[in-house]
Formats: sequence, structure tokens, C-alpha cells
Amino acid sequence: MRGRTGTGAGMLKKLSANLGNFLLSLSDAIDLVSSSIALHQLRTAFVAWQIGKAAKLPEDRIERIFIAAVLHDIGALSPEDKIRLHNFEERDLEAHCIRGELLFELTPLLRPSARIVRFHHRPWKTWDANIDAPYVFESQVLLLSDLLERLLKRNHYILNQVDELSSGITSIAGSDIHPDVVDLFLEISKREDFWLDLTSPRLYSLLLHFGPFRQVEINLEGISSLALFFQRIIDFRSPFTATHSTGVAACAALLSRIFGLTETEVVLMEMAGNFHDLGKLAVPNSILYKPGKLTKEEFAVIKQHTYFTYMVLNSIGGLDQITEWAAFHHERLDGTGYPFHVSADTISTGSRIMAVADIFTALSEDRPYRKGMERDKIEKILTSQADRNFQDKRIVNLLLENYDEILIKVQRKQAVSRDYYEKQLTSFKNRSSDLN
Repeated sequence: MRGRTGTGAGMLKKLSANLGNFLLSLSDAIDLVSSSIALHQLRTAFVAWQIGKAAKLPEDRIERIFIAAVLHDIGALSPEDKIRLHNFEERDLEAHCIRGELLFELTPLLRPSARIVRFHHRPWKTWDANIDAPYVFESQVLLLSDLLERLLKRNHYILNQVDELSSGITSIAGSDIHPDVVDLFLEISKREDFWLDLTSPRLYSLLLHFGPFRQVEINLEGISSLALFFQRIIDFRSPFTATHSTGVAACAALLSRIFGLTETEVVLMEMAGNFHDLGKLAVPNSILYKPGKLTKEEFAVIKQHTYFTYMVLNSIGGLDQITEWAAFHHERLDGTGYPFHVSADTISTGSRIMAVADIFTALSEDRPYRKGMERDKIEKILTSQADRNFQDKRIVNLLLENYDEILIKVQRKQAVSRDYYEKQLTSFKNRSSDLN
């Protein structure tokens, strides 16, 4: 688990990951926050995939629907938002669809599915378009799939719910969902294996081995774009953290280069910085952005985030070094960090750099409970951490020796993220809702 992989010449060209595994792992991470929504997006993707197959769609259209479905709630930025959506408590269904489209459009691998996400809560009766128009059929498939999963009673045996669920979907044919899409669902709903697969604890494995993208590998460019995509999902939950991972990634990359790591390692470090807080998707906003001091119980919830970062990235495969550097940023050299309690003999240079970059960035940022700190206070805290054998003195000294240069470059990167967050993601009310 804590080994170090090689970083010689040509490693970047060889770096690859299975796209299906990547999508499923990240989708699963988004739904970690509560057992009430666990596997929601995976199950929705399974239903959409089955309907696409029943419709005998070309593989590329099935893939577009699947990508949209497996990440369809990405625009619901907080865990609380996701739970309200799942429980039919959210009245504004439009906002997360628009944010989802905006985020999909930023990533080449996801961009073809952006419009499907945009319209996945739009009832059929409100469409002024033919079912065969671009994105209409796909959006209707996703609407049905999402609705069906949310109607499931998780504590009841699935085959005893089939009649009720099928009747519920049939009752909205022609109003919320096009009759052709409902008919396709009813066709597959006759099969017990459909329902048993849908609720199986092995659904992840089923989709991984038999679903779309099971044989598709992505290279460095694809991995980097998805890392950047999830950096935005992680950070854009709050204006206070809207640029945090951007800052950590920039700082870690700069420190790596100054320290003398290879250019390959610098690139990997930046990706690890983008992923480092991935596990915070499982932490409620009420804890993450609490203005006062956390209780012991609340801090215990915070501690799970690096564990989930590790588990999610490790499950993707092929990202060993990125996984370690991203997940070990709260470990300490004396072994008192969390969650693995590794110590100096097993904490690599990259992990040490990431830890210092995270502390520096967090201290320099505004938070709900304080303003960003000035240099003298940041220097005092970092020096104390090094003196107590929490952080590596070499890395801390390197940062302090290059403080002004690093701060300027980090803030420049953060300004770009903040500009997008403020001008695009949170200011979309006038965005067109038509197909053009």
C-alpha cells in the first residue's frame, strides 16, 4: 500500500487507467456521504445502460448516456443537496442540472454528455422537440432511470416492489416521460435478473466487467483532465474552498520542482494535489464549513476524508504514486497523523511535500471562522510543525526561503479558479434552456 513506484523517463507516456474503473470509482465517491444515496448514480447508470441496449442504440450513444448517468448529480455540490434531491425534497431541480452541464463542458471526455445532464429533469410535456432530436431521447432515458432509482425502497426486497415501481413509471408516460422510453423500460422490467442486478451489492463489479468502457484505457491527458474535473467538484462546494485544491496542486508542484524532483514527478504531484481532498465529498457541509470549533465527533468524521481519498484512487488502479501523495497529506513524521499512522520511514518525499503544501494553502486562505493568515503567523505555525517532527524541516525551509515566489504563483492560479467559480458556476440564471 505504501510503496513507491518508479518515475523514470517515459513513465508519463506509459501512465494509463481504465476509463470504466475511473468513472465508477469517482461516481461511487460522490455517493459516499450517506447510506440513503449510496450507489444512486451507479444504479441510475445501470438502468440507463439497460434501456439503451433495449433500444439497440449505437455504442457511442449508449456510452454518452452512461457517462451522463454515472455522474448526473455532479452539479449538486454539497452532500445535503444530493440527499434533498434523492428524497424528492429539492424544489429547484434546474440549478444542479445547469451546474452539471457547465462542469461537463470543461472536460473533453465528458463534454459529449453535457446536454444530457442539462435536461435530465425536464418533463416530456415541456419539450418543443421530437423525441429523436439531439439529446432528447437520452435525457428522457436518464430522467426515467434517475426517478426509478429514487423510488426504490432500500429496506424492502426488490422483487416485491416490481409491480408498484412499474405502475408508477407507467402512470407518467406521456407527461413526464415519452411513451417510447417507458415501453423500453417495461420491456426490461419483466426480467427478474434486471431487478436483482440493479440492487446487487456486486453492481460495481458487474458494470466494471461487463458495462461500457470496460476495455477503454485513458492516457495522461485523460487522467489529468478528470483530476481537474474532480478538483472543481471538491472545491466548488463553498466560496471558502473554491480555490483550495488549485492552490495545493500549484504549491506542491512548485515545491517539487525547487526540491529537485523530476518533471515527471512534478506533473504527478500536481494531479495528486487536484485529487488530495477527494474524500471530502463524503463529509457534510455542516461539518466541513462549521464556523466554530469542531466537536470530537465532528472531527472524527473529518478524519475519514483521507481514507476515502486513498480507497477511491487505489481502486482505479495504475495510479499508485498519485494515490499515496494525495492520501497521505495528514500523516506526520512521528506517526501521529491520520488515517494510517505511518511514520518517517515510510512517508515519501512527495507525501511530505503535499502535507506542507496543504498546510500552507489552508493557512493563507479565508475560512468561515477566520481570515487568511499573514506570513509571520504562517511561518510560526510551519516552523512549529517541523520542530515537533510533524513535518519535514527541509520542505518547510524550502517553502519559507521561496515564500514570496510561491505565494504569488499560487494566488495567480487560484485567481483563475475563483473567476470561473464566481462568474460562471454561481451566475448561470440567464443560461439558455433551449437546445441551441
